[in-house]
Amino acid sequence: MNQRLFGIAAVTAASILWGTTGTAATFAPDAGPLAIGAAALGIGGLLQALIAIPQLRREAPRLRANRGTVALGAVAVAVYPLAFYSSMHLAGVALGTVVSLASAPLSSGVLERLTGRARLGRWWMAAAALGIAGSLMLCLSQLQHDPSGTPATLAGLGLGLVAGASYALYSWAARRLMDGGIGRAASMGSVFGAGGLLLMPVLAATGAPLLAGPQAFAVAAYMALVPMFLGYILFGYGLSRLPASTATTITLSEPAVAAVLAVAVVGERLSPMGWTGLGVIAASLAVLAIAPAGTSRTPTQPAHAQAQPTS
Repeated sequence: MNQRLFGIAAVTAASILWGTTGTAATFAPDAGPLAIGAAALGIGGLLQALIAIPQLRREAPRLRANRGTVALGAVAVAVYPLAFYSSMHLAGVALGTVVSLASAPLSSGVLERLTGRARLGRWWMAAAALGIAGSLMLCLSQLQHDPSGTPATLAGLGLGLVAGASYALYSWAARRLMDGGIGRAASMGSVFGAGGLLLMPVLAATGAPLLAGPQAFAVAAYMALVPMFLGYILFGYGLSRLPASTATTITLSEPAVAAVLAVAVVGERLSPMGWTGLGVIAASLAVLAIAPAGTSRTPTQPAHAQAQPTS
């Protein structure tokens, strides 16, 4: 298995872990979406920085030289969970996750294209088109099932688009730092650590319900340690071997996982159109898996950059 397939496998594993977050949040019903989001990615981000302290010290001069990129990525990290969990709160677990993640590949691809760091090749376009089509089927399935909730659903859709754009932005920022020669651990630790700090005031203001009982505390601990901490370690590993547009397209598997769990655990319903959408999302991942490696590399990325060191 080459480095690119290792990267695809790592991002896919991270996406599966992330797909559990919406269902996990339903087990802490008294905690609002802002508290859940701030706890999950705030604490998870600080842990990313904590394990990267030696690398952060070593890379400090280059990080200071790229402080604009770090700051931009940190703001996006802070915005993402607040918009993402609010989207799921308003539109439902399946639909909120689908919109947030389905919009991320488009945002990421356009961002890379605008910055001149990538050509959007035919394989990427095909995978993105399939993933978005499948996600749209899931959205339509949800709207047909509960038309009475349209105003809240539309608000959730808007927040999902904000989440998708911020997700693409921090992925791009981390990848840009890596392309500039900064190690994976320092790149991820700086962006997510700074973003985690920005989320701490939100957690302080809204997080009391997470300490009200053992179940709510367990939910917060799980989300911070497993999907966010471990998940982003895997994502960073994959991102060091893949362009950001490819990595975010792979994460279209997250809404599929979230939709299945929402049906199996939360009790949400999925129509035949929704299940068809899941199959189309699976097809988009298959397209990426079989795509020739050269078609997904950014023009400015040298061939050896696919196997960067892990520090």
